[in-house]
Amino acid sequence: MKIAHTVKLSVFVGENEDIRPVNDLFHQWLPLDWEKEKIHLESQKATGFEQKVITITALTITKEAHTSLFLKNLFSKLDAVQKKILIHQLESRLDDELNFFIRLDKNKLLKENKYAVIDSGDCFHIKISTAAFPKKRDVTKEAVRKLLGVE
Repeated sequence: MKIAHTVKLSVFVGENEDIRPVNDLFHQWLPLDWEKEKIHLESQKATGFEQKVITITALTITKEAHTSLFLKNLFSKLDAVQKKILIHQLESRLDDELNFFIRLDKNKLLKENKYAVIDSGDCFHIKISTAAFPKKRDVTKEAVRKLLGVE
């Protein structure tokens, strides 16, 4: 069963940060032969606060096998407390187009390998275009609950 149409991931990397751990994490989440599967990280430079240069690293996943693998890997890393937070905040994490949004604390993830759901700050942004049918809010909520293993 198709879980998501598209998953978009992005993260800001400061000019004094090493981008390799970020790239490594993207590859851990999607452990495939990226060249063979034609998967590419996109990077662009931007000017942040106080004229500091940041790199915005992004990945868009559209193939069903890729989105399913990514989501399975991601949600297997979240503990029960983090999943409960997402369920409790489910309404506010869905937009009008029924995209589901998650933010993970970048520093805890990269330094402690701890998956912590947050609402703002330095984080990995994850936008999941859900594949619930019919495309209604209550159906989407139920699909997200199943995805999280919390029904």
